[in-house]
Order: sequence, then C-alpha cells, then structure tokens
Amino acid sequence: MNNFEFKNPTKIIFGKDSIAKITEEIPTNANVLLLYGGGSIKKNGIYNQVKTALKNFEVTDFGGIPANPEYAILMDALQVIKDKNITYLLAVGGGSVIDGTKFLAAVAVYKGETPWDILTQNIKTEKGMPFGTVLTLPATGSEMNSGAVITREETKEKLAMGGPGLFPQFSILDPQVVKSIPQRQLANGLADAFTHVLEQYMTYSVDAKLQDRFAESILQTLIEIAPTVLNDTFEYKAASNFMWSCTMALNGLIQKGVPTDWAIHAMGHELTALYGIDHARTLAILTESHYQFNFESKKEKLAQYAERVWNINEGTVDEKAHAGIKKTTAFFKSIGINTKLSDYTNDYEGTAEEIAKRFTSRGWLGLGEHQSLSPDKVKEIVEMAY
Repeated sequence: MNNFEFKNPTKIIFGKDSIAKITEEIPTNANVLLLYGGGSIKKNGIYNQVKTALKNFEVTDFGGIPANPEYAILMDALQVIKDKNITYLLAVGGGSVIDGTKFLAAVAVYKGETPWDILTQNIKTEKGMPFGTVLTLPATGSEMNSGAVITREETKEKLAMGGPGLFPQFSILDPQVVKSIPQRQLANGLADAFTHVLEQYMTYSVDAKLQDRFAESILQTLIEIAPTVLNDTFEYKAASNFMWSCTMALNGLIQKGVPTDWAIHAMGHELTALYGIDHARTLAILTESHYQFNFESKKEKLAQYAERVWNINEGTVDEKAHAGIKKTTAFFKSIGINTKLSDYTNDYEGTAEEIAKRFTSRGWLGLGEHQSLSPDKVKEIVEMAY
C-alpha cells in the first residue's frame, strides 16, 4: 500500500427528516445565500423544509444553477454574494449545485483578477467561504469531498478544481428525497457512482487489501440495489444504501494508498462540453473502450473485479478480465444507459481529434495511473467509443 494522508472534515447528518437540523449547523448570525437548480425542490417539498429550518436567518435565494454548473450564471451569483454581504452558502441540490457552490466559496475569497484562472491554472483553495449542503440527488459524492467541475459554455470547456478549503462543513442526507427523482437521474447516479469507484480501483495492485474490498463492496451494493432503486415504487432501505454508496464512492477514502486513473472522467468531461451529454452517460460511453485499449496494464485488476464483483471464477486471467469488461457494459445497459457515442449524436466524426487537440493545448500529455495516455492514445480510445 502506498503512503497517504487522509482528512475529511465534513459532518454527515444522515436519515429521515434530517433537513430540520440545518438550524443547528449554521452560525446564528449568518447571512445565507440559498443555492439550488431548476426548481424541482419547490415541487417536492424540500424547499419548504429548508426555508422552515432557516426561518430565523437572513436568507437570499439564488436558483437556476444548471445540470452542468455554468460559469456565467455562477458569476451572477458571485455578484449577489458581494451585493448582499453574504457570509454563508447553502447548496440544496445534487452534484451540480454543490459543485457550483464550491466554485463560489473559492471565488468569494479569491484575490486574482479572473475567477476562471482557478480552473485553468489549477489554483487550490486553502480556505473558502463556509458552506453546507442538502443533498437531493445521490450521484457525484460532492457532498463529502473538496472537488468540483465547472462548465463554460462560451468556450465549450468543462474543467475541475478543488482544494482543502472546499469541503462542506456539513451535508444533510435524507434518503426520502430519492422518491421524487426521475428515473433517468437515478440511472445517472448509479452509473456515476459505479464509475467513480472504478476510476480508483481499476488500476494495478499495491496489495491494499482493505481498500480493494471497500471498493468492491460499493460496486456490489450498487449492482444489488439498482433494480429496486429504479423501480417505480419507492423503497427507503434501497434509497438509503444508494445514497450512502454514492457518498462513499468519492469521499476520498477508497483512493487512499492506491493508484488512481481518472482518464475516463477527463475524456468524458469533453463529451459533455461538446455535446451536452449527461456526465454519467459520457463515462459509460468511454469505459469499455478505455479498458480494452489498456487491457494489458489493467487485466490483473479486471480479472480480480470479475471474480469478486461478478462471481466469474472460471477461465484464464485474460478471459476473466474480458468477461469483467462485458459485465460492466451490460450493467450500464441494464439501467437504461447506452454505451456508444453514436447513441447520443450523429455528429461524432472528428470528436477524437478535437479532444486530443484540447489535451495537447492544456499540456495534458500523460493521463491514467501510469501517466502513459498521450493525446494520440486518447484519440484512439475515443474513436473506439464511437
């Protein structure tokens, strides 16, 4: 196992009717900016629960943060923070709202001239404006980590940021919110969490037995509960396991002491930036081709995954590894997610070249756990996903 340091300061408040506990977590003199998305929280009752909990605070609303948090809209929110002398941020939503809030927490204290530089220059935020979250869509794990991804429509870019100052102070996880989530978003959440685990697991062994089994247990749980989560009838136990699995998939724990990949995410972000494809679905598009292209360097771990997660115990290492890849693609399809770029757009010719060109211009010359995926190799992987 590799050396590591681990600190996660986010307080998790999990369970039924926990939204009311917001009152106990925000400083009594706080001037709060309440951030949310397209307004679904006003239809499902979550907004009213939050406003009731905040009745003794000074609160300003800012809605309309889109599914891929848009830089221009977030800059409007930044102006509200300045004009209203906001001192605390509260994100009520899924990963996009929470990511947007992290960006605001960073830029609210940023001393540079251009906030976008935080993303293009990979500036780490050591201390941001304090914020908390109320999770309404399990998927990204953003409620318990310090990373974020922001989109800029003007330049068709989607870039990551983060830093130790961007952990939520608290996050409220009430599984009851799952009952109002559309099936498409539930499927996205399952695929997103599943791929988050794979990015931290599907590399090569460093004999981190516990980390491997942590990762495998999350994958097994997601596979087991997926049919129930996607069923039209809400089931609280399945929703609870779904929500906590998504959080555990990306709160930093399972990546400690092991090599990680993240090339699928780097490529997937470009598909979202170029075509507006749901983030989780871009990951499903690229997973099989990525593993096939990097088969020799990943096959030992792929075979372990096939054995432990999918109970494939017969065959050679190569045979098990190939079976594991096929099972992964089948899982995505079983939850209603297509796995080829051509399923989403007819205008895919030239996509691989464009992504490779972007990576070259940014200096991203070696992705993956071995830093071996040069832009020309990225081009091949994306082409395989057409």
